[in-house]
Amino acid sequence: MPGPQLDPVENNPDLPSHVDVVIVGGGIAGVCAALELVERGKTVAICEKGQIGAEQSSRNWGWVRLTHRDQREMPLMVESVRLWKSMNERTGAETGYRQCGVTYTAASDAALEAERASVDDLQAYQIPARILSRDEALSSFPGLDLDIKGALYNPHDGRAEPQKAAPAIARAVQAQGGTVHTNCAVRTVETTDGKVSGVVTEKGVITCSAVLVAGGVWSRLFLGNLGIELPQLRTKGTVIRTEPVPDGPEGTIKFRDFTMRRRLDGGYTIASADPSRYQLTPDSFRLFKAFLPTLKNEWRSVSLGIGPAFFGALRMPRRWTASDVTPFEKTRILDPEPDIAMIDRVLGAVKLVYAPFKEAKVAQRWAGYIDVLPDVIPVISSTEGVKNGIPGLFVATGFSGHGFGLGTGAGLLAADLIMGRPPCVDPTPFRLHRFSDGSKISPMAGIIQR
Repeated sequence: MPGPQLDPVENNPDLPSHVDVVIVGGGIAGVCAALELVERGKTVAICEKGQIGAEQSSRNWGWVRLTHRDQREMPLMVESVRLWKSMNERTGAETGYRQCGVTYTAASDAALEAERASVDDLQAYQIPARILSRDEALSSFPGLDLDIKGALYNPHDGRAEPQKAAPAIARAVQAQGGTVHTNCAVRTVETTDGKVSGVVTEKGVITCSAVLVAGGVWSRLFLGNLGIELPQLRTKGTVIRTEPVPDGPEGTIKFRDFTMRRRLDGGYTIASADPSRYQLTPDSFRLFKAFLPTLKNEWRSVSLGIGPAFFGALRMPRRWTASDVTPFEKTRILDPEPDIAMIDRVLGAVKLVYAPFKEAKVAQRWAGYIDVLPDVIPVISSTEGVKNGIPGLFVATGFSGHGFGLGTGAGLLAADLIMGRPPCVDPTPFRLHRFSDGSKISPMAGIIQR
């Protein structure tokens, strides 16, 4: 079965000759940036090689969480939640956002102590998270029997619908005069006097003064063709979507063996907290030194192997011209095979301990590729300050499994930077040149989540 079924977004068939900003990529960060820009009076074209939100922006867990964030992300995540709360009204559509609360269970005393530290981090932002006893934690999940010591509960965490959110926001961009061009890959960026002056797409040229690259796992390849280094790798995540489950919980829960959250259709998105087997690629070896600190933090949950992804990447061109057919046109939508055996074990673990799910039926399984940077926080930045950086060229990528919830704030910050306005949060942690200016790159342990 193909990937998630997205809400439709109508393609604008006529390519504009000129706009203020071109967005490369129609995922959650790209469409949120576009919405911010058109609301401020800018003309914007979103160019998406496939369909809006068709890769990781529709394949993630759908969590909008403040908990277990790298502290460098927290101010931007607080801003993101503020924006999510008004997104249905702002777009005039259903994004699925609900502030349902999330329960993070702790199976050991040590894990519970770590959650107490997380509560302190959250309360510094006036977020009323608290520690629950085992009975308190499970009282919101009737029929669930877990061997846990307690849990952290954050009532301000929530969820949204990945298959609805990016399309709804893209349609809102169109309603305000922006254009959306699907099956329209951007091949390269044009410059005049050393500054961005346009893009070459497979369907023609658009002149502009700014470009935002929000291409998810494709961003490294796109920027590399321009001579700009982005140390980005990818890892795969698999989920199950169930049919509606009568008497299922409203709240979201994370346990050692599984995670689950309710969907608008009454079914559940169920996943493992551990990543799937990581398939090595040539970039894994090129970037080994940059990612070594991350590997040291995550080695207990990383399983390495060489498979089709390695040989596919080996054959993929890394350089091309504006007249060439690019890799983006040859692969419209990345739709990796789900890890069926693993995800079925996860569902089996749910059925074993949670009475309402004993007869739960699988509606769909899918996988997606997550874009990861060495310090596991994103780049939201101008390219100025790095080798071959171009004034007017901006990047929003490398969200490392945090991007769906963070997408609204990331779009706002990217729009602020593009327009030269005071940024909504300090952009320093997200600068691209942190990887080349001698800064210490230090990931937070155990932070890659969907």
